[in-house]
Amino acid sequence: MKIPRILLAAGASGSGKTLITCGILQAMKNRGIQTASFKCGPDYIDPMFHSKVIGAKSRNLDTFFAGGGTVRWLLQENMRGMGLAVMEGVMGYYDGVGGITTQASAYDLARETKTPVILIVNSRGMSVSLAAYLKGFLEYRADSRIQGVIFNQMSPMLYPRMKKLVEEELGIRAYGYVPKVEECRIESRHLGLVMPEEVQDLQKKLQKLAQVLEETLDLDGILKLAGQAQDLPPSDLTEEAQVFGFRLERPVRLGLARDEAFCFVYEDNLRLLESMGAKLAEFSPLHDSHLPEDLDGLLLYGGYPELYAKELSENQSMRREIGEWLKKGLPCLAECGGFMYLHEQMEGMDGKFYPMAGAFEGSAYRTPKLNRFGYVNLRAEHPVLGEDLGTIRAHEFHYFDSENCGCDFQAQKPVGSRGWRCMHGTDSQLCGFPHLYYCGSPQVAAAFLKQCGKTQARRRCENPMGAKGEKRKWQE
Repeated sequence: MKIPRILLAAGASGSGKTLITCGILQAMKNRGIQTASFKCGPDYIDPMFHSKVIGAKSRNLDTFFAGGGTVRWLLQENMRGMGLAVMEGVMGYYDGVGGITTQASAYDLARETKTPVILIVNSRGMSVSLAAYLKGFLEYRADSRIQGVIFNQMSPMLYPRMKKLVEEELGIRAYGYVPKVEECRIESRHLGLVMPEEVQDLQKKLQKLAQVLEETLDLDGILKLAGQAQDLPPSDLTEEAQVFGFRLERPVRLGLARDEAFCFVYEDNLRLLESMGAKLAEFSPLHDSHLPEDLDGLLLYGGYPELYAKELSENQSMRREIGEWLKKGLPCLAECGGFMYLHEQMEGMDGKFYPMAGAFEGSAYRTPKLNRFGYVNLRAEHPVLGEDLGTIRAHEFHYFDSENCGCDFQAQKPVGSRGWRCMHGTDSQLCGFPHLYYCGSPQVAAAFLKQCGKTQARRRCENPMGAKGEKRKWQE
């Protein structure tokens, strides 16, 4: 399959990847090019900025969550009808699992998808040393796939000399420079960048940046490089085909919490659930008084509930309703912030504790540092969601912790010996801090939907007429 594509990587976090990626996306959109964007790794926030630019949902491509075949399949599936794929790297180009491997790094993604790479280099305080810096990245792996460089925070006077130097001495193409554009800067907070909705005049800033990049980057050259990417062979999903092909006989209706507090959602998770037979009904634990009616299951993903602890607590009808339904056994998948919301109480960013849904005993509380950060392999010693789910690959990233994290799973770091007990797993619920990516563990999505189907069947037995307007019922 012919997919014009590039990967924008960097030597370290904080080099300007997200801002430059968004600027290039905006410039391509302004040119009328149908562009899809992808984020390497498990990050939620960077794809939200991509989505604001292109007007369509950005996707994650993660080679720890899913094997190379699945990643290539996802790339091809999301590129139908599109003219260009722009991928944004993660951390430093070679930084991968455990901090000592290249697995799941931007380099790993470029290698698995055979994508040409442009390295973004923060050039502040350097000149000739940039050549030495670049040479190290080019030679660290023989198949680095780095074919070009963009110099960030470089003056227009220095750029022509640096372009000549690196092209003559290193044999790679310089695709331009980005001057310091202070008015386009994006602020950060404890989990990364602020949300796109919080950036004042975001669209105006992106247009300004796109105009700058049209003048300082060789966008035509970048498009030419993307067009030279190798064709990808048809993806082979033989190992996952049976589970990816799972379909419910009758659709189930799932409540999806989605608002300012609960916004960390992998779009491919939702698409897979829908392809398996789920109908999604979005609701807001912040703004709605009640759950949508006739639900067969509940999805509570992560986000920033700690920023809205007071407002979530004041919405008593919603939090009490959710707590009551979960105590009755309504199927539920809850992750990180969604799991925190299900506690008896949660600490807000103001340091106060607020009553929450009460589905789990204890409190969720703030800590001064990241807890259990990074990728993990999860394994339950008993059936969860009615099945042996095998090994589930997941990711944790949170400054909060819980007095009641659960102990139904063993979490094991993929590198080293560190492990711990975590998560609450029953026949109908899977709740805890780890974030799951269903395209890497489709058996979780399938098992959950089966439980939702059983809930629907029990409810139909109690209310066979399904009278419109009748209050939803569920048989314990």
